[in-house]
Amino acid sequence: MGAYLVRRLATNVLVFLLITVAIFWLVHKAPGDPIAMRIPADQLNSGSTEYIAQQRHALGLDRPVFVQYWFWLTSAVQGDLGYSLLNGRPVTELLGERIGPTVELMLIGLVISLLIAFPLGILAARRKNSVWDYGTAVVSLGSVSIPVFFLALIAIFVFTLQWQWLPSSGIADPANPSLLDSIRHLVLPALILGIANTGSYLRYIRGTMITELGADYVRTAEAKGASRRRVVYRHALRNSLIPVITVIASNMGQLLAGAVVIEQVFAWPGMGQLAISSVRQQDYSVIVGFALLVAILVLLFNLLADVLYTVVDPRVRLR
Repeated sequence: MGAYLVRRLATNVLVFLLITVAIFWLVHKAPGDPIAMRIPADQLNSGSTEYIAQQRHALGLDRPVFVQYWFWLTSAVQGDLGYSLLNGRPVTELLGERIGPTVELMLIGLVISLLIAFPLGILAARRKNSVWDYGTAVVSLGSVSIPVFFLALIAIFVFTLQWQWLPSSGIADPANPSLLDSIRHLVLPALILGIANTGSYLRYIRGTMITELGADYVRTAEAKGASRRRVVYRHALRNSLIPVITVIASNMGQLLAGAVVIEQVFAWPGMGQLAISSVRQQDYSVIVGFALLVAILVLLFNLLADVLYTVVDPRVRLR
């Protein structure tokens, strides 16, 4: 496994470098000028052109893109992602403040998705073509079809405006912070994110479980007297986990995209809010830093999925 991990890490480094080139080039080729956007429209006059040129030169934005990229890369490998063009704060500091709430939201949402998908998927597989199977198909279809922001707005209307059970914005009440208050603020965004990502997991779990339950080893185990419950949960479920792990790892980007939407609707102070505000204001350094952090998370989750294969099935050998 050690040699395999070394090769995968080397491959990930190459992929990461290619991602940095693509992101840096696309961001800097986007229309608009971040320096000009900082000047109010009513104050644009003949002197603004010289000011903009001076600021672009001071920040190095008048250099060719490949030169800017090289200077940025040499700093990035040392942990320096530059400074925000808007407030002058280090990008690593801004991302460090926001990554915690986003990861918390994503992980809780993923757990909720799996807690819903596994029982319903196993039930649908065990009772194939029954009313239970058709019911889970409706749940899955609704999960992937209804936009996450629409679910969020419905939840706010019902649980906040109508019943007044849960708060609809923020990560905690500044006037009365507590663990219980933080949990209450987390419930709605995590629940909506989890429900929105349940559909794809549910269908994959159902499909792989149906395949495993029809395998020869299942019939052999049952013929030897093993209970149906033992066959399903001890044998079939474990063998069906590898494709499910692959789906979970490949859906991390989609989960993060859903988290960005959720953060906007619920005013959750995570990376999504920071990224969207940076895009609106063309804060190049923060946009690139956010995109790179997302790339790193996706690459790490895919590497973790490969390692989990050997944990789920000891017969798997990574070479």
